Amino acid sequence: GIRLAPKEKLEVPLLFMPAEMKIYKALVVIHITRGNGETWPYKVTAGSNTDLKRNVTVAENGETQGIVWIYPINGTPEAPQQKSVVIRCQARQRLEQRVELLLIGVIMPGATALPEAGNSAELGTDGSSNTPEVTDGSSATLEFLYELQYQSDEFRSQLESLVGIQLVEKEWDTESRIVTLIFNVVFAPSKPMRNEATIVVQCTAGGLWKFPLVLIATQPEVDDVINIEAVGLNKESTVGFNLTSQTR
Repeated sequence: GIRLAPKEKLEVPLLFMPAEMKIYKALVVIHITRGNGETWPYKVTAGSNTDLKRNVTVAENGETQGIVWIYPINGTPEAPQQKSVVIRCQARQRLEQRVELLLIGVIMPGATALPEAGNSAELGTDGSSNTPEVTDGSSATLEFLYELQYQSDEFRSQLESLVGIQLVEKEWDTESRIVTLIFNVVFAPSKPMRNEATIVVQCTAGGLWKFPLVLIATQPEVDDVINIEAVGLNKESTVGFNLTSQTR
């Protein structure tokens, strides 16, 4: 065991090297006993607190021999950096664009072996699948959670009302274990800009994918052409026009 001095800290290093895109679960169990082998005088009885009885080891005489700490560890693999998605729109216009995101290495819950026949399968928006051969007979299906993350709260306040995403379709390739998510992206910039965000997708069966999203708003079209007719050399000429606010 590891000997600790009074008030000394114990550091437990963790190494996570996932082989597949699935959730990994483990427990870190720390058991402490007195260095001289003696017990603590506190006795655990039938009426003791349930959590206390679960977190101590008891000697033959009923006294506390050791204390146990249990820390659950949940590991979620994250895919390598994905290719950036670029959305370009002219300022003061509205753009709707379909974007396909490929999730590589997805594991179907309860999958035993990948089928040899049937290259692709459609998954409806409710998560149901018409390919029961990729499961072990359970009702487990692929479910995905997604969100748009911004670089800061300031960027969120600027972009949240200008851009939106919605998952409209999912496709599952049973041979390559690649899931294609098709999103409808709406971008309606009010002025020229260039900002970045991240589309984060998480599979409930395990796995995290991040796709950089580049939002580019180009210069808007001119509203009108102002023609000023000269009245003569060295003479001032003026023209009047009205400006209408679009927010009032």
